[in-house]
Amino acid sequence: MSDILTHVETGVMTLTFNRVDKKNSITRAMYAALADGLERAAQDAAVRVVLIQGDATVFSAGNDIGDFQAAPADPGPREQQPVWRFLRALASFPKPIVAAVCGPAVGVGTTLLLHCDLVYAGDNAAFALPFVNLGLVPEAGSSLLLPQMFGLHRAAEALLLGEPFMAEAALEVGLVNRVVPPTECNAIAQAQARKLAAKPMSALIATKRLMKGGQQAAVLARMDEEGEVFGRMLHEPAAREAFAAFAQKRKPDFSKL
Repeated sequence: MSDILTHVETGVMTLTFNRVDKKNSITRAMYAALADGLERAAQDAAVRVVLIQGDATVFSAGNDIGDFQAAPADPGPREQQPVWRFLRALASFPKPIVAAVCGPAVGVGTTLLLHCDLVYAGDNAAFALPFVNLGLVPEAGSSLLLPQMFGLHRAAEALLLGEPFMAEAALEVGLVNRVVPPTECNAIAQAQARKLAAKPMSALIATKRLMKGGQQAAVLARMDEEGEVFGRMLHEPAAREAFAAFAQKRKPDFSKL
């Protein structure tokens, strides 16, 4: 069975993380499937809304570290690589995107939500942005979008310390719309997606574009800038130490870096 399930019904394309035994950590094959789904949905008139969801116990633990380290760099332009295809498709998606988040949402499991229009969280949701702790920098345009949403100091706390914050804190800063019981979260998000799908598509698309305020170009440019720095820092000593510590199940030592 696929690690990304794709289902279309009543105008809603549901993309489901289906790798619960690995905490829905995302491989490059999963990024490619997500990108394929979004690219298809953008062009398919039968798809009016996209819903991204996980399990009641876990949304996503972020990148699969083993896959991330083992796979060689993809040939060709970065824009053709699975993760960048997904992030760019997400940031430029013209129709509404709804997300249902329960349990851990780590790294890209949190940053992807910045590009969703409605986000519903289980009361067990735990968000974390541990990029600095891995010797890296944020991605998905989050270094631009997070200070705008959270305010500078709260964004700094989330990105510089990388400590988890829970659903109620996410609600307070506007990352999520509502906190609900985990067993009801996917169904509530699905119901909201169907409400959107019943509305006039032209009005939804135009309203979303107006709310973005012409910011798409700036977000895509920031994604490119983040990607360049991320790629460079991935090969520097801090990241090597962080990944070695992860593999050896020990605390990293950055004291000399």
